[in-house]
Amino acid sequence: MATEEPPDPEADYEDAAPGGVQSVDRALAILEILGRDGSSGVGEVAEELGIHKSTASRLLGSLLARGMVQQNTNRGKYELGFTILRLASTIPGRLSLVGQARPVIEALAEEYRETVNLAVLREKYAVNVDQAMGPSNLATHDWLGSLTPLHATSSGKVLLAALGADERGRILKLAGLPQRTINTIRTRAALEKELLQVAKNGYAQAREEFELGINSVAVPVRNHLAVVVGAISISGPTFRFDPETMPGLIEGLKQAGQQVSASLGYTAG
Repeated sequence: MATEEPPDPEADYEDAAPGGVQSVDRALAILEILGRDGSSGVGEVAEELGIHKSTASRLLGSLLARGMVQQNTNRGKYELGFTILRLASTIPGRLSLVGQARPVIEALAEEYRETVNLAVLREKYAVNVDQAMGPSNLATHDWLGSLTPLHATSSGKVLLAALGADERGRILKLAGLPQRTINTIRTRAALEKELLQVAKNGYAQAREEFELGINSVAVPVRNHLAVVVGAISISGPTFRFDPETMPGLIEGLKQAGQQVSASLGYTAG
């Protein structure tokens, strides 16, 4: 006849501990053990932490219920669960895109003496979430916080080009192709043709398509999963700003996009 394990003398104490701090500390220690060893049994966890087996079992049960751990097929040992993977995958995404990009866009504005914007996709718009103004007395309009059409802006084209066909179609059906100037793209076929070039070249341009007298060029910013999460653009008056005729500008902008992407965990190749 099997001998019953003696009662856990810590059970009542843990439940009464203020805020359950001790239990939280032990649960985190268990996650560290599983992360280090790959998998462990109840007895192994209990021994390493110096706690009763029933305490270890109870903690593992709570973690199991939350999906933080799972039992593998190796005699019921525990390993880290998919919830941990899901939470971990959000860490680079929660790194402040604005914070990482800020010094880069400031440097671009200083070097090229024009307005630099950082935009993200929000529903059917490109939203400028940060901006650095160049030192020129003829700086372009302050677009910080503005909702701008995807098909008529360089940032918007970069964000559209990164989407799958189905998602892009859904957004464009919702947004339409409103004409902002005589140069705005008017048909879906023409837009798709240009987006193919954007994906191929790694940058997009808008030449007086959103506002007459303003040109812009943009590049993507990617996260650790290689997903495009933003776009950095430079814009300026047409009489002095033509990206294709300014030596090194497009390449410099690409390098800036790669720099911010790297700070978010993206590695090319």
